[in-house]
Amino acid sequence: MIVVNKIKGILTSACNNMDTKNATSLTEFVLTGLTYQPDWYIHLFLMFLIIYLITTVGNLGLIALIYNDPHLHIPMYLFLGSLAFVDAWISSTVTPKMLVNFLAKRKMISLSECITQLFSFAFSTTTECFLLATMAFDRYVAICKPLLYSVIMTNRLCIRLSVLSFSNIIHHFYCDIMPLFKISCTDPSINVLMVFIFSGSIQVFTILTVLISYILVLFTILKNKSIQGIRKAFSTCGAHLLSVSLYYGPLLFRYVHPGSAQTDAQDMMDSLFYTVIIPLLNPIIYSLRNKKVIDSLTKVLKRNV
Repeated sequence: MIVVNKIKGILTSACNNMDTKNATSLTEFVLTGLTYQPDWYIHLFLMFLIIYLITTVGNLGLIALIYNDPHLHIPMYLFLGSLAFVDAWISSTVTPKMLVNFLAKRKMISLSECITQLFSFAFSTTTECFLLATMAFDRYVAICKPLLYSVIMTNRLCIRLSVLSFSNIIHHFYCDIMPLFKISCTDPSINVLMVFIFSGSIQVFTILTVLISYILVLFTILKNKSIQGIRKAFSTCGAHLLSVSLYYGPLLFRYVHPGSAQTDAQDMMDSLFYTVIIPLLNPIIYSLRNKKVIDSLTKVLKRNV
């Protein structure tokens, strides 16, 4: 990420009503979290702990299911397993620290932890954007060029696409770039513009890939007079389209919308959706709408009963 080259300097210079000498010596920050109501902390801790456990078990379970079933060793499920891994990664980047802070008296995060969390979050969310675009391209090839699918989507190409995809008071519940800009002593205008350009270009490119792929898929489906074929195509694409819609909505609003004018509470609600809720929903969305995954899970359950 281009803008992250300046992040460390921004973090170390962050201050509120402090002189430059004191500001540059900061080694930790306060994460205010989701609420200022101490009475809610235990309830929120339990709720997000359950969400995190379900998210982790769901995504890692889906990876294990794909790995152990030879029938699922095809491109579509390779990408689905990669998506499950990234979802677990995003959730594990944000949620554990948030859970600790619900119970901690000092809601602090060190400078090194903050930088690590920021880089991990930026890398994983960017990876998910490219994975969703890659999955849309895979569906386009499967539906529009079915006879050439095995020739185009070779295992080598799938692995390459997957690997390429992995190319001091903060009013938030994790270290995100926009809240850090707000507490910087320096004028963040140029950096905000860089985030807008870089995030916008990634999201526009991946969204266009998804849209073009599905427009071509739609034309192919409409030419197909087989009702069964149309249903099958919509079934295989429906889960991915739902996942894309849920993921890009808040992400676009957060980083591309000039909505830098949003309140801290609005920022946190948008962030909560794609860092906690989406990783929870994705394995459910793909599993419930995928017959092969359900059949594989059923076999595993029967074998262990």
